[in-house]
Amino acid sequence: MTYPPQESHAPGGQPAGAPYGAPSGAPYGAAPGQPYPQPGFAGAPAPQAPKKKRKWPWIVAIIALVVIVGCIGIVTAVVGGAKEVVETLDDNANGKNAVAGEMGKAARDGKFEFVVSQMDCSKTTLGDSIINETAQGTFCVVTVKVTNIGQEAQLFDGSSQKAYDAKGTQFSNNTAAEVTINKNSATFLNEINPGNSVTGKLVFDVPKGTKLASIELHDSMFSGGVKIPLK
Repeated sequence: MTYPPQESHAPGGQPAGAPYGAPSGAPYGAAPGQPYPQPGFAGAPAPQAPKKKRKWPWIVAIIALVVIVGCIGIVTAVVGGAKEVVETLDDNANGKNAVAGEMGKAARDGKFEFVVSQMDCSKTTLGDSIINETAQGTFCVVTVKVTNIGQEAQLFDGSSQKAYDAKGTQFSNNTAAEVTINKNSATFLNEINPGNSVTGKLVFDVPKGTKLASIELHDSMFSGGVKIPLK
C-alpha cells in the first residue's frame, strides 16, 4: 500500500523550512512558512499618528488672567474714587474747601446766597418763660439772610453751619436754642423755593469769654462752604 508523503516538522512542531520563532499557524496576511509581518513591512498594521495636544487650556488661562487683571483695575479705581470722596468730605468738614466772604455782603455756596448782618455773644439764656434754653457757656447768635439762587427748592439746615474762634476751634450750632428764637423754624430744615429768602438766627454755645472769628455757611452738609469773618 502506498501512503501520501508526510509533512516533516522541525523540533517544536514548526514546519520544516520555517524560520525559528515563527508561529506554527500563519498569521493573517502571511503566506505559510513566512515570518510574522513586522511594522514597516507589507501586511503590517499602519502606525497611528500621535494625538495632538489641545491648546484650549492655555486659552482659558490667558482669558482668566485678563479677567483677574481687569477686576484688580476696577477695584483699584473704586477704592481710589472712594478715598477721594472721603478726603473731599473730610476737607469740607474741616473748612479746607471753603471760599472767603465778607460780613454785610452777599456770599454764595451752591444754591444759596448768604448775607451775615450781626453777631451777639452777650446772652446765656434764650427763649421766654415757657420755652427757653440755657447755655453751658454763653450763646453767640449770628443773624443771616439766606436766598435760594438755584432753579429748584433747597433745604437749609442749621446743623450744617459751623463757627470758628481765632485759634481755628470749630463749634457746631445749638438746634434747640435756635428753635426757641426763630420764627417758622427759619434755620431748622427749612425748604426754600427758588428766589425766596428767609432771615434766621444761628446759635452757637461757646465757652464764656470766647470770641467767634468766623462763620462757615453751607447749602448742604457736603458742600465746600463759604467762610465769613465776624467782626
